[in-house]
Amino acid sequence: MIAVVGPTACGKTRRGVLLARAFGGEIVSADSRQVYAGMDVGTGKDLAEYGDVPYHLIDVAPAGHKYNLYEYLRDSRKAIADIRARHRLPVIVGGTGMYVESLLKGLELPEVPENPALRASLEGHTLEELTEMLASMKKLHNSTDVDTVKRAVRAIEIETYYAGHPDEARKAREPEPADCLIIGIDIPRDERRRLVSERMRRRFDSENMLDEVRRLIDSGIAPDDLIYYGLEYKFLTLHLVGAMGREEMEKGLETAIHQFAKRQMTWFRGMERRGFTIHWLPWDMPDDDFTEEVRRLAGYGTV
Repeated sequence: MIAVVGPTACGKTRRGVLLARAFGGEIVSADSRQVYAGMDVGTGKDLAEYGDVPYHLIDVAPAGHKYNLYEYLRDSRKAIADIRARHRLPVIVGGTGMYVESLLKGLELPEVPENPALRASLEGHTLEELTEMLASMKKLHNSTDVDTVKRAVRAIEIETYYAGHPDEARKAREPEPADCLIIGIDIPRDERRRLVSERMRRRFDSENMLDEVRRLIDSGIAPDDLIYYGLEYKFLTLHLVGAMGREEMEKGLETAIHQFAKRQMTWFRGMERRGFTIHWLPWDMPDDDFTEEVRRLAGYGTV
């Protein structure tokens, strides 16, 4: 496989499509929000960029659903197997570091059923108490599992399941890494900030991002569910329900996206510390040079 990673607005999709065309590949998206149908402008799907290149893991879940890592690993592996069966090259493209890293390190997650008795026993506990419980069961690598009471309960439920099913726990904790060339799109901070701001303004002015969020709410999706998705959907929903003025919303969203891009880069640098090799290529590298460099890194030879 080849993976193309990097922060938001760096041009990952265009580069991934370029490589898919050059090497006979198909795109497997690794974006935690592009899985949702109807959430197009705010997630930056830019479907026109794909042209005749097939893509997978986009529009595979309804808006309002809370798609998770288990579902992503299940669906992405199914897509990859299908692509390989047709003798094509899977090209992973996306900025959701947790999805990319979990897929490439070969993480396997069992389908953990709900445990009603355990959930009942945890009712009434504070988030702090649940966090302490979870910390006694496993090392907390990040705050994702404990950012809400619901997620903390689910994390405890999973760890309890693992305790009773050691073989499945071993698969989750001793993964088999995938053979993948990882290409990172390297963009200077100032350029990244400029592109993020320009793209946000374009989405407001010509791509009707506000109308998209309004349509989602009018279709019956609860505002809280849209706020859950963060970034554009959080800030625009807060504005539409009257909790935030237009100027405050736009400034807050721009700041949040810049912070998000920084967190993305922090994750990818962390992947390097955890043993992944990422070949960083300039974001403005000419297309032919970019393709030839990836060809060389992949050991395909030159044309």
